[in-house]
Amino acid sequence: MFYWFLKIFVAGPLLKVLYRPWVEGAENEPETGGALMASNHLSFSDSFFLPIVLKRRITFPAKMEYFTGRGVKGRLTAAFFKGVGQIPIDRSGGAASEAAIKSGLRVLRRGDLFGIYPEGTRSPDGRLYKGKTGIARMALEAGCPVVPVAMVGTDKAQPAGKKVPKIMRIGVRIGKPLDFSRYEGMEHDRFVLRSITDEIMYELMLLSGQEYVDVYATSVKKNVLKDTVQNARDTMQNARDTMQNARDTMQTAVDSAVETVHAKAREIQAAAAAAAAAARAAAAERTGSTDSADDTESADSTDDAPAVTGPGAGTGEPADHTEDGESGLDGDNVRRAS
Repeated sequence: MFYWFLKIFVAGPLLKVLYRPWVEGAENEPETGGALMASNHLSFSDSFFLPIVLKRRITFPAKMEYFTGRGVKGRLTAAFFKGVGQIPIDRSGGAASEAAIKSGLRVLRRGDLFGIYPEGTRSPDGRLYKGKTGIARMALEAGCPVVPVAMVGTDKAQPAGKKVPKIMRIGVRIGKPLDFSRYEGMEHDRFVLRSITDEIMYELMLLSGQEYVDVYATSVKKNVLKDTVQNARDTMQNARDTMQNARDTMQTAVDSAVETVHAKAREIQAAAAAAAAAARAAAAERTGSTDSADDTESADSTDDAPAVTGPGAGTGEPADHTEDGESGLDGDNVRRAS
């Protein structure tokens, strides 16, 4: 009841007005009975746009996390998915995959449409990836047709990580039902299951126009995640190396600056020592010049003094002089002689 309320009165009219979805091959939708609606998976919004263009109710599997969320948001999300008839599946593989197949078979056996994404996950890059064989097994065990459906443009309207789809036209192409009743009773033959799955994927490739890649999208996502983690580690290591290089560069600059200061200090010390030596030499030269001048003046004074002769010469005693000459005789002796 909640499903039809949303489709007719709430989500359906709103999405049709905003996104104006176009449909090709609407006549290929089975009018009655169970059928597998096998779609490519480009965006989270695929499970919303396909139901509004179909006349019949369709049930999609949804990952378990949508039904086990905590808090107000988690409880509202769980109530919404349960209300629109989605069934929870555990995508961990093994027994969980078996449980998902059984849930889908119950929907098909009661005569309803069951939507499934053979790739098992959203395309990581817009290409169509290898399908998983669970869809083939369900088709053979339920004895129902498989209707290929191509979603067009949902990856551009709502890329991975974008919460609200961009306003643009969305397209849905519905292919002719595929009948695999010729393989009845061979649901345990893995080669048959692979052949059926590959045929479904081929029809999806023709309808969607996507490039086909013969590897599982889940493997690609794991490799992308691994590469992302490795790139993050490399980036962190590069950051560490850059920081170490910066430290080394800074240390080199500091060492260079210290060496420059020391060299300059040595130059200043050498210049100061040279200046001091020059000052000492100049002082010594001035002192020598003064001594020489004093010696010269003493010599000149000795040369200018009168020569002393007579009995007192050289003795420091004054010599006898007369007014009449240098005879050394006094006046009395001269008068007696005359």
